[in-house]
Amino acid sequence: MMQILKSLQIVLLLIFCSRHITAQTKNTYIIHMDKSTMPETFTDHLNWFDTSLKSVSETAEILYTYKHIAHGYSTRLTNQEAETLSKQPGILDVIPELRYQLHTTRTPQFLGLPKTNTLLPHSRQQSQVIIGILDTGIWPELKSLDDTGLGPIPSNWKGVCETGNNMNSSHCNKKLIGARFFLKGYEAALGPIDETTESKSARDDDGHGSHTLTTAAGSVVAEASLFGLASGTARGMATEARVAAYKVCWLSGCFTSDIAAGMDKAIEDGVNILSMSIGGSIMDYYRDIIAIGAFTAMSHGILVSSSAGNGGPSAESLSNVAPWITTVGAGTIDRDFPSYITLGNGKTYTGASLYNGKPSSDSLLPVVYAGNVSESSVGYLCIPDSLTSSKVLGKIVICERGGNSRVEKGLVVKNAGGVGMILVNNEAYGEELIADSHLLPAAALGQKSSTVLKDYVFTTKNPRAKLVFGGTHLQVQPSPVVAAFSSRGPNSLTPKILKPDLIAPGVNILAGWTGAVGPTGLALDKRHVNFNIISGTSMSCPHASGLAAIVKGAYPEWSPAAIRSALMTTAYTSYKNGQTIVDVATGKPATPFDFGSGHVDPVSALDPGLVYDINVDDYLGFFCALNYTSYQIKLAARREFTCDARKKYRVEDFNYPSFAVALETASGIGGGSNKPIIVEYNRVLTNVGAPGTYNATVVLSSVDSSSVKVVVEPETISFKEVYEKKGYKVRFICGSMPSGTKSFGYLEWNDGKHKVGSPIAFSWT
Repeated sequence: MMQILKSLQIVLLLIFCSRHITAQTKNTYIIHMDKSTMPETFTDHLNWFDTSLKSVSETAEILYTYKHIAHGYSTRLTNQEAETLSKQPGILDVIPELRYQLHTTRTPQFLGLPKTNTLLPHSRQQSQVIIGILDTGIWPELKSLDDTGLGPIPSNWKGVCETGNNMNSSHCNKKLIGARFFLKGYEAALGPIDETTESKSARDDDGHGSHTLTTAAGSVVAEASLFGLASGTARGMATEARVAAYKVCWLSGCFTSDIAAGMDKAIEDGVNILSMSIGGSIMDYYRDIIAIGAFTAMSHGILVSSSAGNGGPSAESLSNVAPWITTVGAGTIDRDFPSYITLGNGKTYTGASLYNGKPSSDSLLPVVYAGNVSESSVGYLCIPDSLTSSKVLGKIVICERGGNSRVEKGLVVKNAGGVGMILVNNEAYGEELIADSHLLPAAALGQKSSTVLKDYVFTTKNPRAKLVFGGTHLQVQPSPVVAAFSSRGPNSLTPKILKPDLIAPGVNILAGWTGAVGPTGLALDKRHVNFNIISGTSMSCPHASGLAAIVKGAYPEWSPAAIRSALMTTAYTSYKNGQTIVDVATGKPATPFDFGSGHVDPVSALDPGLVYDINVDDYLGFFCALNYTSYQIKLAARREFTCDARKKYRVEDFNYPSFAVALETASGIGGGSNKPIIVEYNRVLTNVGAPGTYNATVVLSSVDSSSVKVVVEPETISFKEVYEKKGYKVRFICGSMPSGTKSFGYLEWNDGKHKVGSPIAFSWT
């Protein structure tokens, strides 16, 4: 009995300790303070911050203070301390930190950019444009950062090149004009940086940051390639623009307190374009630190470009949907890296690979399906330690995509004794082929060929195969196609704002790389390269950022919204033969929920004719249309604003360059009732070209013409001078359609020279 009581006491003690430890666990929070309510007893905001913090915790320390994206600070608190602090006077909000992830050449020619900037208007102004890249830092020795020919650093630049482990001020020049690093949030959450694997500086140990930065604005580098693949002259989009690296992401992710600090400093330093290939889950704008920071940047005249995410082809998988952010999806270019898989029955199928080593064999080898040579229920994914070596030795292994990285699957096969890998697509990935620098002979295969391959292996007594690698192929058609991984709409947060905004090259992109790791990023990969080929909306985002810098250089006075409008309204949605851009995930025509306004066309963007401009007051009106309170607006926009009760605010009247017509069937709109619903949208065009008369045309597709009718009033608009503004309205007359129906159209204003296009996306829910 005594033993039982003692055991019970131990259990109760453990439960008490567990609860006590849980209650005392600290997490990072971003504290938003109401600047206008600082007591008169304080003469300094920092003292106010410190006093507010010490009132709930004697031991807590301030990690960062924020000046621009928020008035406040970040710190580590227990849940109870955070709750107590949130109830204090002067505290607007206490937001828990989140960990975000990165959304992981020939593109200038593919995009139609000239080989030199001499053909671009006002090209000398491009060197005054500064692009800030929030990412994993920069490898400063890259040739893509050569500053030959660049003039003095812009006089308005306030940034620095911070000294840290393996990096100092001498690593910056007239191209790389700033480099900072932010790790307090990371270290508070995970402990001190392991300096044997990561540099406690802006130096890039991952490769992602170097790739995105040089994509946006890398200098011209001749004879660039990855192991001889994609050989040629590499250059970023805006070769004369200056760049600044803000290292906010580390090998274990990107913490929002560090991201906030990086954005805050970038605004203060004086960047013109902010490029962020980072994202997480969607949340209300006033709770989203990236959206809040981007709003402040926009109000300072800074265009913010962000990746749409790699959650495709699932619907409603977008990140970074705030209408003051340029949200960029991914498409392919006209270059690929074919591989050929020959089976024992004599048939050959084409895949893709960046493998450049010795072939496994000139003859056919045994091939097995991973799920059949594993004791694991998920062995078909080739996750670590899942394959049975005795069944894999000397064979080619078929692995399914998903679960872990593509290159890691190859390493798993190699470690189990396999001599080759075939990476097969399922329905979600369709015919998308992403090439990788595998550590053993390996190739990716599209869904249709994958199905045939697996049928062959499952029905043949001694299945055999051979892998052959075909190098670099150019002028691949059709191109572009929408990448399967590129996140899709509709916009689940604000359905009447169409996202993504556009797509740009994001598949198999060659750009600069770190010297710290090999091209696969795996610890066992000891190969060192100056350029690497990788894919993701992380790659498409800096393309758009660099192209925005070109437009900014040509028109320094344009607002971020005007620059984005120029990129959107000149984007194309069809090939030269008139067929709509294809979605590689389905093999069918893509829609505005996939590509937004279309694929970016930088040459046309330099002469858009008309733009849809938006100022800060318009964005405040947008918040009112969402029924935001003054408190919520203060959080999102960092300013006092009260919606006018006498004014009718509507998202339909927000001056966005695209149209998302969201209809609700539950209330009888578009469903159950034969009575059509009439929805009216208002827009204002600004002339940025020569005087002219524009005529409107509307084309509807993939919908019963009797169910939707579009009326534009007026149908003709004339402009007599530059920056003249003219309004128009669009009346959508929509009939009954089943819930879940989606259909699309296109509105174009044309003066005979300029085509100012806007996609229309209808959805019935």
